[in-house]
This record gives sequence, structure tokens and C-alpha cells, in this order.
Amino acid sequence: MKICIVSRIDYKEPVELAQSIGWMLRDLGHEVVYEQSVAAELGYTPVSLSEDFSADLIVVLGGDGSVLRTIRMLDRQVPVVGINQGQVGFLTDIERDKAEEILSSLSLPLPLDPRMRISIEYNGRSVGSALNEAVIVTSRPAKILKFEVFINGKQIDEFRADGLIIGTPTGSTAYAMSAGGPIVDSTIEAMLLVPLAPYMLSSRPYLINSKSEVEIRLVSVKPALLVIDGQDQYEIGENARLLIRKSSQPALFVDVGRGFFDKVEQKLRLL
Repeated sequence: MKICIVSRIDYKEPVELAQSIGWMLRDLGHEVVYEQSVAAELGYTPVSLSEDFSADLIVVLGGDGSVLRTIRMLDRQVPVVGINQGQVGFLTDIERDKAEEILSSLSLPLPLDPRMRISIEYNGRSVGSALNEAVIVTSRPAKILKFEVFINGKQIDEFRADGLIIGTPTGSTAYAMSAGGPIVDSTIEAMLLVPLAPYMLSSRPYLINSKSEVEIRLVSVKPALLVIDGQDQYEIGENARLLIRKSSQPALFVDVGRGFFDKVEQKLRLL
């Protein structure tokens, strides 16, 4: 296999682990390449994930943010497996002490766990896709935004809140969970709408069929931000219009045999 290694570089341990895992995988006969930032740390020839990139597998050493950044860099989705080098790591299925054992057992064809993503348009312009969520949030503390929500062209709600999360089942254990949304089985394909600190208690989360088109209209003169997967941020203004649909490219995770609910139970004990 051709395997690309991506690692956070702000701590010494992940970089050292990237080096040792690369040696192990080469000893097993795999072709190993390194993403630009970790390659610079280790003195290897770098590869770019966004320019005609191809590989059979990407190994990510880090936390959920590292996995999200990697997936957002890819023009074409490639199977990903994460080794937890962060805090909780809902998206990293391998703990450090099991890394060599699990990676050495992988072979083609890889068992895959596809995860639905959402594509986002802002005022008619694509701003990319999200694996966890897109968040509209006030950029001025203590200022409330007014939202109108449409499903397939029909208005279903109007409310005021500090913000709104449009999430995926994978993202249900991220920001949406902290805001009071439900935990959703990652094999379900749906979109989750969770108001942030709504003015009325009657404003509740929605779970929307993934075949639907969700339109969010920001009916407010107050400044706001659109944040995608906690990575990219856009200033949006009065009468902003967002269209959210199921992405044609799901994220591809390697299935290492950890059940969704077993993983959730174990990760929640760490919070």
C-alpha cells in the first residue's frame, strides 16, 4: 500500500511516533510518504494532500482537529485512520498502545466506514464541506441573531438564538452534543439542526432527512460568523442565505472493529 502519514507538530511525541510508525510500515513493504508539515520536521520529501494526491491510506496522528483538517485538505476522499494524540478523540479509533498492532494488520481492500458530510453554500457560493458541523454564531457577545429555517423550500421555523449548528451524525458527539443535541448513530444519514442558547424554550433540535435541502436565512443586522468544522471562518452579514445539502463525497474511515456505541461510552467517560 501507499500510506501517507499526517501528524500534529506542536508536540514532540506525535512527531516521534510518526517517524517510528513510518519505519515500521516500510519494514512491512509499504510505500510511506509524509504530509508537508511533518515532512519538514523529519527531513523527508513532502507531499501535498490537495494537489493530485493519491494514496491507499492516510494515518493521522493527533486529535479530532487533526483528522478534520486532513479531510478538509483532500480534493478527493482517501481512507483515513486516526491514532489518538489529543484529548478525547471521537474521530481517532486507535489508541497509542495499539497503533503498531492494528496498522500492521491492515491490507487491501480496507474495511471502510463511510461518514456522511454536508456541503455548504453561502449566498450562492460554495464554501466547502463539513464532516462535523457548520456553525452560525454571533460575533458580538450577548447579541441575539434571528433565523428562518426552510426545508425543501418550505419554512418550518423562525427563532432567535446566539447561533445555530447544522451538523451530521458524526458531529452529533461534537459541538451539537455540548449544545444539548442528541447523540446520533454515525451510520444514520441525516442533518441535525441545534439552536445555540435560543431565546424561547420551544426552540428545539431537528433531525432532517439527508435527501432534503436545508436553507438557513439570517434575518439580522448584527454581524455573525460561519465556522466550518472549527477550521475555516467566514464573516456573514444581514440577509445571509445558506444552503446545506448532503455532500456527494463521504469521508472514508477505516473500520478497525470498534462499535459506535462502545466508542461513545468509552470516550464520554473521559469528559
